[in-house]
Amino acid sequence: MLTLKDIELAHERIRPFIHRTPILTNSSINELVGANLFFKCENFQKAGSFKIRGATNTVELLSESELKRGVATTSSGNHGAALSMAVTRRGGETRVVMPTNTPKIKVNNVMRNGGEVVWCEPDQKFRESVLRDVVNETGATVVHPYNDERIMAGQGTCAKEMLEDIPTIDIIVSPVSGGGLLSGTLIASKNMKKSIKVFGAEPEEADDAFQSLKQGKIVPNKTINTVCDGLRAEIGSKTFPVIQDLVDGIETVSETDIIESLRMIWERMKIIVEPSCSISLAMVIKNSNLFKDKNVGLIMSGGNVDLNSLPW
Repeated sequence: MLTLKDIELAHERIRPFIHRTPILTNSSINELVGANLFFKCENFQKAGSFKIRGATNTVELLSESELKRGVATTSSGNHGAALSMAVTRRGGETRVVMPTNTPKIKVNNVMRNGGEVVWCEPDQKFRESVLRDVVNETGATVVHPYNDERIMAGQGTCAKEMLEDIPTIDIIVSPVSGGGLLSGTLIASKNMKKSIKVFGAEPEEADDAFQSLKQGKIVPNKTINTVCDGLRAEIGSKTFPVIQDLVDGIETVSETDIIESLRMIWERMKIIVEPSCSISLAMVIKNSNLFKDKNVGLIMSGGNVDLNSLPW
Protein backbone atom coordinates (compact mmCIF):
# COMPACT_ATOMS: atom_id res chain seq x y z
CA MET A 1 0.00 0.00 0.00
CA LEU A 2 1.36 3.38 -1.01
CA THR A 3 2.16 5.74 1.88
CA LEU A 4 2.97 9.40 2.44
CA LYS A 5 6.58 8.33 3.04
CA ASP A 6 6.70 6.91 -0.50
CA ILE A 7 5.50 10.26 -1.84
CA GLU A 8 8.05 12.16 0.24
CA LEU A 9 10.85 9.94 -1.08
CA ALA A 10 9.56 10.39 -4.63
CA HIS A 11 9.62 14.15 -4.16
CA GLU A 12 13.26 14.10 -3.10
CA ARG A 13 14.10 11.83 -6.02
CA ILE A 14 12.45 13.97 -8.70
CA ARG A 15 13.08 17.44 -7.30
CA PRO A 16 16.14 18.18 -9.52
CA PHE A 17 14.19 17.28 -12.67
CA ILE A 18 10.82 19.05 -12.26
CA HIS A 19 9.45 22.54 -11.66
CA ARG A 20 7.80 23.48 -8.40
CA THR A 21 4.87 25.01 -10.23
CA PRO A 22 3.19 28.23 -9.10
CA ILE A 23 -0.25 28.58 -7.55
CA LEU A 24 -2.36 31.34 -9.12
CA THR A 25 -5.61 33.00 -8.07
CA ASN A 26 -8.29 35.00 -9.87
CA SER A 27 -10.65 37.34 -8.04
CA SER A 28 -13.38 37.35 -10.71
CA ILE A 29 -13.60 33.54 -10.74
CA ASN A 30 -13.62 33.53 -6.93
CA GLU A 31 -16.57 35.94 -6.99
CA LEU A 32 -18.41 33.76 -9.52
CA VAL A 33 -17.99 30.60 -7.45
CA GLY A 34 -18.26 32.12 -3.98
CA ALA A 35 -15.03 30.46 -2.84
CA ASN A 36 -11.28 31.10 -2.75
CA LEU A 37 -9.74 29.07 -5.59
CA PHE A 38 -6.04 28.23 -5.81
CA PHE A 39 -4.90 26.99 -9.22
CA LYS A 40 -1.85 24.66 -9.08
CA CYS A 41 -0.44 25.29 -12.56
CA GLU A 42 0.97 22.01 -13.82
CA ASN A 43 0.40 23.40 -17.31
CA PHE A 44 3.71 25.20 -16.62
CA GLN A 45 5.40 21.90 -15.74
CA LYS A 46 8.17 20.28 -17.81
CA ALA A 47 6.70 18.43 -20.83
CA GLY A 48 3.54 20.45 -20.21
CA SER A 49 1.78 18.40 -17.53
CA PHE A 50 1.92 16.79 -14.08
CA LYS A 51 2.85 13.51 -15.78
CA ILE A 52 6.57 14.30 -15.54
CA ARG A 53 6.34 13.71 -11.78
CA GLY A 54 5.31 10.06 -11.95
CA ALA A 55 7.34 9.33 -15.05
CA THR A 56 10.54 10.72 -13.55
CA ASN A 57 10.05 8.89 -10.26
CA THR A 58 9.57 5.59 -12.10
CA VAL A 59 12.45 6.04 -14.53
CA GLU A 60 14.83 7.00 -11.73
CA LEU A 61 13.99 3.67 -10.07
CA LEU A 62 14.68 1.56 -13.19
CA SER A 63 17.81 -0.55 -13.20
CA GLU A 64 20.41 -0.14 -15.94
CA SER A 65 19.38 -3.50 -17.44
CA GLU A 66 15.71 -2.43 -17.56
CA LEU A 67 16.66 0.86 -19.15
CA LYS A 68 18.93 -0.86 -21.68
CA ARG A 69 16.01 -2.95 -22.98
CA GLY A 70 14.12 0.25 -23.72
CA VAL A 71 10.85 1.44 -22.21
CA ALA A 72 7.33 1.10 -23.60
CA THR A 73 3.97 2.53 -22.60
CA THR A 74 0.51 3.51 -23.80
CA SER A 75 -0.51 7.14 -23.67
CA SER A 76 -2.96 9.73 -24.98
CA GLY A 77 0.02 12.08 -25.06
CA ASN A 78 1.11 13.66 -21.81
CA HIS A 79 2.47 10.53 -20.11
CA GLY A 80 4.24 9.51 -23.30
CA ALA A 81 5.98 12.88 -23.61
CA ALA A 82 6.96 12.92 -19.94
CA LEU A 83 8.24 9.36 -20.01
CA SER A 84 10.20 10.04 -23.21
CA MET A 85 11.82 13.06 -21.56
CA ALA A 86 12.78 11.12 -18.44
CA VAL A 87 14.09 8.08 -20.34
CA THR A 88 16.02 10.16 -22.89
CA ARG A 89 17.73 12.01 -20.05
CA ARG A 90 19.01 8.65 -18.76
CA GLY A 91 20.14 7.57 -22.23
CA GLY A 92 17.36 5.10 -23.02
CA GLU A 93 14.76 4.67 -25.77
CA THR A 94 10.98 4.95 -25.45
CA ARG A 95 8.17 3.51 -27.56
CA VAL A 96 4.75 5.06 -26.98
CA VAL A 97 1.55 3.36 -28.15
CA MET A 98 -0.84 6.21 -29.03
CA PRO A 99 -4.43 6.31 -30.35
CA THR A 100 -4.85 7.60 -33.87
CA ASN A 101 -7.11 10.41 -32.60
CA THR A 102 -4.42 11.91 -30.36
CA PRO A 103 -4.02 15.69 -30.85
CA LYS A 104 -1.06 16.50 -33.08
CA ILE A 105 0.60 18.68 -30.44
CA LYS A 106 0.80 15.70 -28.09
CA VAL A 107 2.22 13.44 -30.78
CA ASN A 108 4.84 16.08 -31.58
CA ASN A 109 5.62 16.47 -27.89
CA VAL A 110 6.41 12.75 -27.61
CA MET A 111 8.71 12.82 -30.62
CA ARG A 112 10.37 16.08 -29.59
CA ASN A 113 11.30 14.47 -26.27
CA GLY A 114 12.87 11.47 -27.95
CA GLY A 115 9.99 8.98 -28.05
CA GLU A 116 8.97 6.74 -30.95
CA VAL A 117 5.21 6.65 -31.67
CA VAL A 118 3.44 3.34 -32.36
CA TRP A 119 -0.15 3.82 -33.53
CA CYS A 120 -3.26 1.99 -32.35
CA GLU A 121 -7.03 2.31 -32.69
CA PRO A 122 -8.65 4.59 -30.06
CA ASP A 123 -9.91 1.88 -27.73
CA GLN A 124 -8.46 0.56 -24.46
CA LYS A 125 -8.24 -3.03 -25.69
CA PHE A 126 -6.26 -1.99 -28.79
CA ARG A 127 -3.85 0.06 -26.65
CA GLU A 128 -3.12 -3.01 -24.55
CA SER A 129 -2.81 -5.48 -27.43
CA VAL A 130 -0.45 -3.24 -29.43
CA LEU A 131 1.63 -2.66 -26.30
CA ARG A 132 1.94 -6.45 -25.83
CA ASP A 133 3.15 -6.73 -29.42
CA VAL A 134 5.79 -4.03 -28.83
CA VAL A 135 7.02 -5.77 -25.69
CA ASN A 136 7.14 -9.17 -27.40
CA GLU A 137 9.13 -7.71 -30.30
CA THR A 138 11.58 -5.59 -28.30
CA GLY A 139 11.68 -6.94 -24.74
CA ALA A 140 11.00 -3.39 -23.53
CA THR A 141 10.25 -2.56 -19.90
CA VAL A 142 6.64 -1.43 -19.49
CA VAL A 143 5.88 1.73 -17.52
CA HIS A 144 2.12 1.94 -17.11
CA PRO A 145 0.70 5.48 -17.33
CA TYR A 146 -1.16 5.23 -14.01
CA ASN A 147 -1.59 1.68 -12.64
CA ASP A 148 1.81 1.64 -10.94
CA GLU A 149 2.62 2.73 -7.38
CA ARG A 150 5.80 4.47 -8.56
CA ILE A 151 3.67 6.62 -10.87
CA MET A 152 1.08 7.23 -8.16
CA ALA A 153 3.79 8.32 -5.70
CA GLY A 154 5.21 10.80 -8.18
CA GLN A 155 1.80 12.27 -8.96
CA GLY A 156 1.13 12.68 -5.24
CA THR A 157 3.94 15.23 -5.01
CA CYS A 158 1.70 17.81 -6.70
CA ALA A 159 -0.78 17.86 -3.80
CA LYS A 160 2.13 17.74 -1.35
CA GLU A 161 3.53 20.96 -2.81
CA MET A 162 0.09 22.57 -2.81
CA LEU A 163 -0.48 21.92 0.89
CA GLU A 164 3.06 22.99 1.78
CA ASP A 165 2.53 26.29 -0.05
CA ILE A 166 -1.13 26.90 0.98
CA PRO A 167 -1.75 24.97 4.24
CA THR A 168 -5.20 26.56 4.64
CA ILE A 169 -6.68 24.65 1.69
CA ASP A 170 -9.92 22.90 2.72
CA ILE A 171 -10.68 20.95 -0.47
CA ILE A 172 -8.68 19.69 -3.46
CA VAL A 173 -10.26 18.95 -6.85
CA SER A 174 -8.41 16.71 -9.29
CA PRO A 175 -9.27 15.43 -12.76
CA VAL A 176 -9.70 11.66 -12.88
CA SER A 177 -9.14 9.19 -15.70
CA GLY A 178 -6.94 6.20 -14.92
CA GLY A 179 -6.65 7.48 -11.37
CA GLY A 180 -2.89 7.98 -10.94
CA LEU A 181 -3.18 11.67 -10.09
CA LEU A 182 -6.29 11.34 -7.92
CA SER A 183 -4.97 8.36 -5.94
CA GLY A 184 -1.62 10.06 -5.32
CA THR A 185 -3.42 13.26 -4.34
CA LEU A 186 -5.60 11.35 -1.89
CA ILE A 187 -2.72 9.62 -0.14
CA ALA A 188 -0.66 12.81 0.12
CA SER A 189 -3.43 15.17 1.21
CA LYS A 190 -5.35 12.87 3.55
CA ASN A 191 -2.15 12.11 5.46
CA MET A 192 -0.91 15.70 5.53
CA LYS A 193 -4.22 17.23 6.67
CA LYS A 194 -6.86 15.03 8.29
CA SER A 195 -9.72 17.50 7.74
CA ILE A 196 -9.19 17.95 4.01
CA LYS A 197 -11.70 16.80 1.42
CA VAL A 198 -10.75 15.59 -2.06
CA PHE A 199 -13.05 15.33 -5.08
CA GLY A 200 -12.53 13.94 -8.56
CA ALA A 201 -13.83 15.60 -11.74
CA GLU A 202 -14.72 13.43 -14.73
CA PRO A 203 -16.44 13.96 -18.12
CA GLU A 204 -20.01 12.70 -18.43
CA GLU A 205 -18.90 11.13 -21.72
CA ALA A 206 -16.13 9.04 -20.08
CA ASP A 207 -17.43 8.42 -16.58
CA ASP A 208 -16.05 5.00 -15.65
CA ALA A 209 -14.55 6.22 -12.34
CA PHE A 210 -17.90 7.73 -11.30
CA GLN A 211 -19.76 4.55 -12.30
CA SER A 212 -17.16 2.30 -10.65
CA LEU A 213 -17.42 4.23 -7.39
CA LYS A 214 -21.21 4.06 -7.58
CA GLN A 215 -21.31 0.31 -8.25
CA GLY A 216 -18.43 -0.66 -5.97
CA LYS A 217 -16.46 -2.38 -8.73
CA ILE A 218 -14.47 -1.41 -11.81
CA VAL A 219 -16.85 -0.61 -14.66
CA PRO A 220 -15.52 0.11 -18.20
CA ASN A 221 -16.35 3.25 -20.14
CA LYS A 222 -19.39 3.02 -22.41
CA THR A 223 -18.15 5.98 -24.45
CA ILE A 224 -15.02 8.12 -24.72
CA ASN A 225 -16.63 10.82 -26.85
CA THR A 226 -15.14 13.70 -24.86
CA VAL A 227 -13.08 16.78 -25.67
CA CYS A 228 -10.90 15.77 -22.71
CA ASP A 229 -8.46 13.61 -24.67
CA GLY A 230 -6.39 13.06 -21.52
CA LEU A 231 -9.37 11.59 -19.62
CA ARG A 232 -10.34 8.71 -21.91
CA ALA A 233 -8.46 5.93 -20.10
CA GLU A 234 -10.12 3.56 -17.64
CA ILE A 235 -9.64 3.38 -13.89
CA GLY A 236 -6.83 1.07 -12.77
CA SER A 237 -6.85 -1.96 -10.50
CA LYS A 238 -4.27 -0.30 -8.21
CA THR A 239 -5.72 3.20 -8.28
CA PHE A 240 -9.38 2.28 -7.78
CA PRO A 241 -9.07 0.78 -4.27
CA VAL A 242 -7.34 3.95 -3.06
CA ILE A 243 -10.01 6.15 -4.62
CA GLN A 244 -12.81 3.94 -3.33
CA ASP A 245 -11.42 4.10 0.20
CA LEU A 246 -10.47 7.79 0.43
CA VAL A 247 -12.28 10.03 -2.08
CA ASP A 248 -15.07 12.31 -0.87
CA GLY A 249 -16.84 12.10 -4.20
CA ILE A 250 -16.50 12.12 -7.99
CA GLU A 251 -18.67 14.53 -9.97
CA THR A 252 -19.22 14.44 -13.73
CA VAL A 253 -19.31 17.43 -16.05
CA SER A 254 -20.87 18.03 -19.48
CA GLU A 255 -18.86 18.82 -22.58
CA THR A 256 -20.45 22.28 -22.74
CA ASP A 257 -19.40 23.11 -19.19
CA ILE A 258 -15.87 21.85 -19.78
CA ILE A 259 -15.45 24.04 -22.86
CA GLU A 260 -16.95 27.09 -21.14
CA SER A 261 -14.53 26.69 -18.22
CA LEU A 262 -11.64 26.23 -20.63
CA ARG A 263 -12.50 29.52 -22.29
CA MET A 264 -12.95 31.23 -18.91
CA ILE A 265 -9.44 30.24 -17.77
CA TRP A 266 -7.91 31.40 -21.06
CA GLU A 267 -9.78 34.72 -21.03
CA ARG A 268 -9.62 35.61 -17.35
CA MET A 269 -6.34 34.06 -16.18
CA LYS A 270 -4.41 34.50 -19.45
CA ILE A 271 -2.94 31.01 -19.29
CA ILE A 272 -3.18 28.07 -21.70
CA VAL A 273 -4.70 24.92 -20.26
CA GLU A 274 -6.23 21.87 -21.93
CA PRO A 275 -9.83 20.62 -21.52
CA SER A 276 -8.68 17.73 -19.31
CA CYS A 277 -7.45 20.44 -16.97
CA SER A 278 -10.34 22.92 -17.10
CA ILE A 279 -12.71 20.17 -16.00
CA SER A 280 -11.73 20.85 -12.38
CA LEU A 281 -13.07 24.40 -12.59
CA ALA A 282 -16.15 23.22 -14.48
CA MET A 283 -16.90 20.77 -11.69
CA VAL A 284 -16.53 23.47 -9.01
CA ILE A 285 -18.82 25.88 -10.88
CA LYS A 286 -21.45 23.17 -11.38
CA ASN A 287 -21.34 22.16 -7.71
CA SER A 288 -20.61 25.56 -6.14
CA ASN A 289 -22.74 24.70 -3.09
CA LEU A 290 -20.07 22.16 -2.06
CA PHE A 291 -17.34 24.80 -2.08
CA LYS A 292 -19.00 27.98 -0.78
CA ASP A 293 -16.62 30.10 1.35
CA LYS A 294 -13.97 27.35 1.24
CA ASN A 295 -10.32 27.46 0.20
CA VAL A 296 -10.22 25.15 -2.81
CA GLY A 297 -7.11 23.82 -4.55
CA LEU A 298 -7.58 22.95 -8.23
CA ILE A 299 -4.95 20.88 -10.01
CA MET A 300 -4.41 22.40 -13.45
CA SER A 301 -3.13 19.15 -14.89
CA GLY A 302 -1.69 20.25 -18.23
CA GLY A 303 -1.52 22.72 -21.08
CA ASN A 304 -0.84 20.72 -24.23
CA VAL A 305 -3.48 22.11 -26.58
CA ASP A 306 -3.70 21.79 -30.35
CA LEU A 307 -4.06 25.46 -31.32
CA ASN A 308 -5.27 24.46 -34.78
CA SER A 309 -8.21 22.54 -33.35
CA LEU A 310 -9.74 24.54 -30.51
CA PRO A 311 -13.21 23.47 -29.30
CA TRP A 312 -14.88 26.85 -29.91
